[in-house]
Amino acid sequence: MNSKRQVKIGALTIGGNAPVRVESMLKVSLDKRGECLAQCERLMKSGCEMARAALPDAKFAPDLKALVESTELVIMADIHFDPALAILAMESGCRAIRINPGNMPITRLNDVITCAKSLGVVIRIGANGGSISQAQLDEAQGDRAKALFIAVREQAELLLSQGFNDVILSAKSSSVPECVKANELISASYPEFPMHIGLTEAGPGDGGIVKGSACISALLMRGIGDTLRVSLTDEPEREVRVGYEILKALELRTRGVNLISCPTCGRRRADVRRLVAVVEPMLEGLPDGVSVAVMGCEVNGPKEARHAQFGIAGTPKGAVLFREGERVGEYSFSELEGVLPEFLKV
Repeated sequence: MNSKRQVKIGALTIGGNAPVRVESMLKVSLDKRGECLAQCERLMKSGCEMARAALPDAKFAPDLKALVESTELVIMADIHFDPALAILAMESGCRAIRINPGNMPITRLNDVITCAKSLGVVIRIGANGGSISQAQLDEAQGDRAKALFIAVREQAELLLSQGFNDVILSAKSSSVPECVKANELISASYPEFPMHIGLTEAGPGDGGIVKGSACISALLMRGIGDTLRVSLTDEPEREVRVGYEILKALELRTRGVNLISCPTCGRRRADVRRLVAVVEPMLEGLPDGVSVAVMGCEVNGPKEARHAQFGIAGTPKGAVLFREGERVGEYSFSELEGVLPEFLKV
């Protein structure tokens, strides 16, 4: 997005003119090696470009090393308090770590920075709404968004004062307005550095998707954000799918088909939900960015359908099909399932 500086984690570029990256987090313990690797495979298939993995104890370092060596997915080790674990993660092959420098003694932080410089490791730093100190809140005069910015500023200055610039900045909260304001402050003060965005603890289901999407979309529309995670109480692959849907809706990236369907009303000539259920499984092989419109009647149908590469509009007798704005034919509902596979070929 708007960040001027670009960092590289292996072959993955973040910031500058790179696409907004979609990431997630492994939701199983590192010692469950088979499960971790299987989750990485599913994440890559869904389009995930980086996944954080929690390293809470040194005993998991061999498991982290084995994972890094076994998967092509970029792994960022997640460390909260222990600088020794950060160094272990880097020595285990991780070329990205997430730390909170404010939790580490300055002498030990210097050891982490020295190791990161020697191995070419990117460090993501940041704070969550739940980790704001009373001192930071006092300095912000009770403004939690500003206190969150102050927390990130303190961390950033610790690294920058040591001449370390390969950083990604992050500030997360479970409040959408708080999170948006904090990230605006960070972006204004550190415009050169890539930023990771997301709403922490968004929750499950529709509520979590809506809250996470509201926060991430608000920031992306302001030009803020180089990587994102939709933090859901759900499988990590769903976080990735929702992330790409956000980027697709904002026309920032295209992954998968753009399926347009009307909400239906009393004018509908076709059961749109039934049509969508029939059409959706047939879309998997289509190129990224292809638009398919499924409309219930002739009011929205023909015009919307004509704007899409493939269009289906309900009629009194069944449905009329359009390809690239050209009418292909009209078919009864009983004929559609047999006709659609050939119709939807590029």
